Amino acid sequence: MELIKEEFIKEEIEDMSYPEPSRIKHEETEEQTDQVEVKQELNEEEEDHHNFKTRRTKAKKVHTCTLCGKSFTHKGSFDTHMKIHSGERPFTCTQCGKSFIQKGNLSKHMRIHSGEKPYTCTQCGKSFTHKGSFDTHMKIHSGERPYTCTQCGKSFIHKGDLNKHMRIHSGEKPYTCTQCGKSFTLNGELNKHMKIHSGERPYTCTQCGKSFIHKGNLSKHMRIHSGEKPYTCTQCGKSFTHKGSFDAHMRIHSGERPYTCTQCGKSFIHKGDLCKHMRFHSGEKPYTCTQCGKSFTLNGELNKHMRIHSGVKPYVCPQCGKSCSQIGDLNTHMRIHTGEKPYTCTQCGKSFTLKGNFNKHLIIHSEEKPYICTQCGRNFRHKGDFNKHMRVHTGEKPYSCTQCGNKYICSGELKNHLLSHSGGKAFNCDKCGKAFISSLHLKSHLKVHSDEKPHVCYLCGKRFSRLYSLKLHQKTHNEVRDQECCDCGRSFTTTGNLKPHQRIHTGEKPYKCSYCDKSFTQSSQKRVHTGEKPYHCTQCEKSFYQKRSLLIHMKKCKKSSQ
Repeated sequence: MELIKEEFIKEEIEDMSYPEPSRIKHEETEEQTDQVEVKQELNEEEEDHHNFKTRRTKAKKVHTCTLCGKSFTHKGSFDTHMKIHSGERPFTCTQCGKSFIQKGNLSKHMRIHSGEKPYTCTQCGKSFTHKGSFDTHMKIHSGERPYTCTQCGKSFIHKGDLNKHMRIHSGEKPYTCTQCGKSFTLNGELNKHMKIHSGERPYTCTQCGKSFIHKGNLSKHMRIHSGEKPYTCTQCGKSFTHKGSFDAHMRIHSGERPYTCTQCGKSFIHKGDLCKHMRFHSGEKPYTCTQCGKSFTLNGELNKHMRIHSGVKPYVCPQCGKSCSQIGDLNTHMRIHTGEKPYTCTQCGKSFTLKGNFNKHLIIHSEEKPYICTQCGRNFRHKGDFNKHMRVHTGEKPYSCTQCGNKYICSGELKNHLLSHSGGKAFNCDKCGKAFISSLHLKSHLKVHSDEKPHVCYLCGKRFSRLYSLKLHQKTHNEVRDQECCDCGRSFTTTGNLKPHQRIHTGEKPYKCSYCDKSFTQSSQKRVHTGEKPYHCTQCEKSFYQKRSLLIHMKKCKKSSQ
C-alpha cells in the first residue's frame, strides 16, 4: 500500500506573533487516493483468491518472474506483475489520457470524472469514491488505531503514518534540499521548504492580499478576519485562533515543558523557543541589518534595531506624549508618572525604578569590583565605568560637539560642554552665588560651605567633604599617576590635570574672551585676562581667580578667627 501523503505544517513567522509547534495534516488528492485504494483492493482480491485456491487445491507457485524472482500461483497475477517491469499500461482513460495496468483500476478512476461516490458513511453521511478511503474513514468513528510504535506507544490509523513516525526515533531524514542541503523527515516537508527558495506563495487572502506558502496557513489566517477562535481553554476560558497556540497555552496550566536544552538543561514550552535558545550556545546570529551590518540572534531584536535607523517611535506615553521605540522603555517611563519603584534593597531599604540601577547598587554593599584594567590595575564596580576608563588608555573620544568639534570620552562630559555654548547654569549656590550646570555639582559644592567632612584618609588622618577628593588625595600617598597623556606619555593624578595638558598638543583653546578675539587653554587664564574673580570668601569678601586660591585663603581665615 502506498503511503497516504502526510505533511507537517509549520506556521510562518508572519502568520503569528508566537511560533506554533508543527502539526500533522492529512491531505489527499483524488488521484493519490485512486492509486492507494486501487492497489490496496487489488492486493486484497488477489490475496483472497490466492488463499481460497490454496485451501482447495494446495497448489504450488509455478509462475516465477525471471527479473525479480517473485512467484505467483496464477498465471493472471503473473501476467499483471510482468506489466510492472515492461511498463505496459493497456487501459487508458478517454477523458484525461491516464493509463492503467488493470481494467479495474481504470473503472475506479472513471469515478473521478463521473463524480460517483458509492461508499457512504452511515454515521456522518460522508461519501467516498473508493472503498479503501471509506474503510480508513470508519476507523475515525471506531477509534481503531491498529499500528502502534514499539518505542513510545503512540498509535496510528495508517501503517504509513507509523513508518513516518519511526523516523523521529531513528533520526532518518531521507529528503534533502539540493540548494541548501537541509534534510527532512517527510517528502511533504521538503516540497514546502522548496517554496522558500522559489519564493512561491500561491495562496492569497482575498481580503487583505497577504500570500502564503501553504493552504493551511491561509485557512488559519482567515480566522483573523472572521474573528473565529475555535479552541477554548476549559480551565480559564481563554480562546485561541490556532490549535498550536491552544496546546502551548495548556502547558501553562499543566506546567509541562517538553523541550529541554541538552547543553544547560533549561526547558521550554515551545519548540521554537528552544531553537532560539540554542543560538546563544552556538553563537548563531542569522538576522543582519542591511544598513549597518550588525547581526542579531532573534528577529525581534533586528526589528527593534531597525527603529534606530528609521527613527520610528510607535509607543507614546498617554500622560506626557513622550515617544519610545520599545514597549519596555515605555513601561519603564510610566513609572516616573506612577512613582513605582519595584526594586528594593533588602540591606538599606533603598528602592529603584530600574532593575539595572538596583543591580549596580547591590555591588556597593558587596564592595565587589569585578572589572579590572589590565594596563593600570584599577578596579571598577560597573562595566560602564570600566569601558569609559579604557578610553583613557586608548585615547578614544567618541562624543563630538557639533558646534566647536571638541571630543569627549563620555556622553556626560559632552552634555556639560554643550551647556557652555548655551550659557545655561541653572543651579545657583544661595551662599556664594556660584552657578552650576547640574544639581549634582551644586550638591557637591555645598559641602565646601559646611564643616562636614565625613571622608577620612586612613594614612594621614586628613578629612574631606567629598569621596572623590579623598581618592585623589590618596593617590599622593601611593604616588599613583594613572592618567597618561597618549601623545607624550606624561602622567597625571587626575583627568582635570591631564585635559589642560593635552591642549598643549592639540592647540585647543576653548575659553574665548567675550570682549576680544583672544582664546585661552585654561579658564583661569581667561579670568586673569578679563579680571573676573568668581571665587568669593564669605568671611572677608575677598575674591580670587582660582578655586584653589580661595580654599587656601579660607583655611587662613578660619585659623585667624580661632
